[in-house]
Amino acid sequence: MPTGGGIFGGLTHSQSPEALFTHVCGIKTVVPSNLIDAKGLLISAIENPDPVIFLEPKGLYNGPFDGHRDRPVTPWSKHDLGEVAEGHFAIPLGSAAIRRQGKAVTILAYGTMVHVAETAVTETGVDAEINDLRTLLPLDLETIEASVKKTGRCVIVHEARLTSGFGAELRALVQTRCFYHLEGPIVRVAGWDTPYPHAQEWDYFPRPARIGRAGRNAGRLRWPNTPSRCPTSAKALRKPSWWNGT
Repeated sequence: MPTGGGIFGGLTHSQSPEALFTHVCGIKTVVPSNLIDAKGLLISAIENPDPVIFLEPKGLYNGPFDGHRDRPVTPWSKHDLGEVAEGHFAIPLGSAAIRRQGKAVTILAYGTMVHVAETAVTETGVDAEINDLRTLLPLDLETIEASVKKTGRCVIVHEARLTSGFGAELRALVQTRCFYHLEGPIVRVAGWDTPYPHAQEWDYFPRPARIGRAGRNAGRLRWPNTPSRCPTSAKALRKPSWWNGT
């Protein structure tokens, strides 16, 4: 199913409905960011006994879109993740991929936003670790948790509108599972709470400048009245005996 904007499709042809499907029990949801993952995840989706929604970001049809509409798109034929092996291979559902190692902040993204986040990090110099979720349900919580605990900060990026977007679920999960490791508030970068406009499409689309700004700000944000770390962080306070990390 095609998803997302970037093609001047207007309101009815630019929506990102992934949160609708993840809300339905029993449906698995996949959003690849490149050709290799698209093939491997599609094979896993076909072979899976449960219903799977396979979302294709339209912004990636011609190549890995970097968020700059005034630049030519690099075709997949010239990208490392565009060389798809022949024959049968499957990528397990529920397995995220680390696209970039970093220490300052964790960026959680999927689909087109993975490449836009990579551009943002390159342009701003933020030492971010970029997690390509690949599947939203099932979700690779182990990879997410390990990355956030490593950096202590988290930025969540998606093209869909902010309110009730899948980023809200991600934020709740990270806050619950990584509470004692977070050094500051979790930041979300998303589409605005408006219909996807045709004429102002690029004002709606989360571009690299917004993501880079969020990454820099996440590094500066701290919990109120704490000069260094959250007072309930792992380094500042011993966890209570009842805490099991969930």
